[in-house]
Amino acid sequence: MKKLFIPLISLLMAFPAVSAPLEPLRTTDVPALLKPPPRGVRVVELWSLYCVYCEANLRELATLSGADGDIQAVTVNIDNIDQRDEIVKRLKSAQAESVPARAYAEASSQRMNYLIDPRWGGETPRTLIIRSDGSQQAVSGTLTSAKLKALIKGEGRAD
Repeated sequence: MKKLFIPLISLLMAFPAVSAPLEPLRTTDVPALLKPPPRGVRVVELWSLYCVYCEANLRELATLSGADGDIQAVTVNIDNIDQRDEIVKRLKSAQAESVPARAYAEASSQRMNYLIDPRWGGETPRTLIIRSDGSQQAVSGTLTSAKLKALIKGEGRAD
């Protein structure tokens, strides 16, 4: 048993935790992003590098989605994907590198913002809740774990 255990530990240490790759988000990708999931909810967390409050939301979303298989989480950075290194560094700092991540890949961020949520003025953090029944909620600002859970259950107040 010991002979198998030591090589197994060595192998696991050689491969760090898998992180989700940062993928570009284009206007043609937005309908799929906003499509209701087959079950549960999709939580889309919109954030930016200059937002000091965004990291808390990213951390809460990563924790909650990791504990609940009915929550499909995705983070969307509204800065350009050309800033990939900074975006990935911030996701790691928020312990959200395991959550699927996207970043704007087109020049017009205002157009992307409008396609994602026509009522949104571009402030971050912005959280979209998309339920399997097609209903949606959106809220701007920092979310505690309790507020995020309430929104997911449809009990929280949206914008």
